[in-house]
Amino acid sequence: MTAIAAGGRGSGSRVAPVRRIRDVLRARILTGVYGTRPLPSEAELAAELGASRNIVRDVLALLRVEGLVDRIPGVGTFVVSGKAVQGLDRLRGLAESFDTGCERVVNQVLLADTVPATPTVAERLELAPGTEVVALERVRLLDGQPLSLDASYLPADIGRPLLEMDLARHDIFGLLEGELGLPLGAAALSIEAIAADRTVADLLRVADGFPLLFLERLTYTDAGRPIDLEFVRFRGDRMSLAGWLHRTPDPLLNHPSTERG
Repeated sequence: MTAIAAGGRGSGSRVAPVRRIRDVLRARILTGVYGTRPLPSEAELAAELGASRNIVRDVLALLRVEGLVDRIPGVGTFVVSGKAVQGLDRLRGLAESFDTGCERVVNQVLLADTVPATPTVAERLELAPGTEVVALERVRLLDGQPLSLDASYLPADIGRPLLEMDLARHDIFGLLEGELGLPLGAAALSIEAIAADRTVADLLRVADGFPLLFLERLTYTDAGRPIDLEFVRFRGDRMSLAGWLHRTPDPLLNHPSTERG
């Protein structure tokens, strides 16, 4: 494996320091340490982080490729945009995760109609295959730029009233609870990394094969009925997911084995 393929340029001896320092600077950028100020110079970063200027230069190049920083000749290196962070420790819609006082989240509604449920959708929503469901497809914009492509499926009796509501400026969760009086309880969630195909890439304004976070979420009412199946494709350069994880005892690990070797 070459040094570049492993995550840095130059000799193999620089690969590990490049990864380590990239993670440090990346964390600072995403937590807003530098704000709108330029990053320290290469020499200042090298002295602070105990690395050579060549290593710092490689790190900044990687961050530019990731779209987090850009260099203005004669001025310095600036943060282009930090990633939006959505918490995973509480069930909430996208707009609930951000300050929406300035309408930061806007939806481009691509589809809002009834369709026959595919086998997968029917299974998740505990319906018979072919049962009519409401399908919603939206490009979610954060601060005017595409953040995700969301496809949602709801049982027809739940979803039909949503077709008459303002889907461009409201989260589905907010409409379900606030307008329809359906308190939500919990959701089953899975996340994986995928590449954008051409159709998705065009909608999210990225290149074919661009890295995406793919989230599948099945939300239940507090009474335990599955009512909202979502397939969400987040742009990998604009979104990160975060949460608190609590360690609890595993009864299988702590239970004395009755078997003898």
